[in-house]
Amino acid sequence: MVIPVHDVNPARRTPWVTYALILANVLVFLFTPGTTGSATGDGSLAQLCDLQAFLDHYAAVPQELLQHRMPRLVPTGATGIGPQGPGCVVAPPGYDKSPELSVLTAMFLHGGWLHLLGNMLFLWIFGNNVEDRMGHLRFLLFYGVCGYAATYGFALLNADSGAPLIGASGAIAGVLGAYLVLYPRARVWVLVPFLIFLPLRLPAWLVLGFWFGLQAVYSSGGAVSDAGTVAYVAHVVGFVVGMLVAWPLRRGTPDPPEPRGLLFGRRARPGW
Repeated sequence: MVIPVHDVNPARRTPWVTYALILANVLVFLFTPGTTGSATGDGSLAQLCDLQAFLDHYAAVPQELLQHRMPRLVPTGATGIGPQGPGCVVAPPGYDKSPELSVLTAMFLHGGWLHLLGNMLFLWIFGNNVEDRMGHLRFLLFYGVCGYAATYGFALLNADSGAPLIGASGAIAGVLGAYLVLYPRARVWVLVPFLIFLPLRLPAWLVLGFWFGLQAVYSSGGAVSDAGTVAYVAHVVGFVVGMLVAWPLRRGTPDPPEPRGLLFGRRARPGW
């Protein structure tokens, strides 16, 4: 997988909504119970139980979204000792959960530092230009629409799943789809792992097309992956919805500047 680090496509105005979304995601992650040990993977049982209780309350769950079938017992955040040893205490939920609102709250939750930083990197690189083209308020609405479409698209194909669905990936996939439609010829600096990380400057259609192709392959189960924990279907749905929404904006979208220099190596950097 290539790692994007920069695009040669300056925005005309400050992307305040993109910055605000990144800040909100980071702050929510820092204040999410149980994330203290996520960087090292050595979280305690108490942290795990706190996190499970938090996710059951605020994450989107497919069977709740489609069937409004709420669980009778949920983790309380406390720990205890049962017949099989230490574990998380469960009890009837002491709150009223709105499945529709949980889609919104789930878009700001992440399962670990890599999950968060990967999403924010893509939003940082590609979100500013899409926001610049759409305008601040329309971009915010677009982001939410893609997130909701991705979550419900995943739920329709996993209607009986009781696993919590979290992350901004579906909404950010919509941003990537819009960028592909609006700026297919923009150049993107990427790092390609080939013995070392090799810096290359590639067209956006190749970078984002390759990313979408991987998501489609993984979502179909056509490759070995951790598909059980990553909602690749949500990525595919969000990307397609982003493309469709952005399609009418293609006309009138200014072309990105043509970079100078080589397509790889240090000598190309002044062409940023």
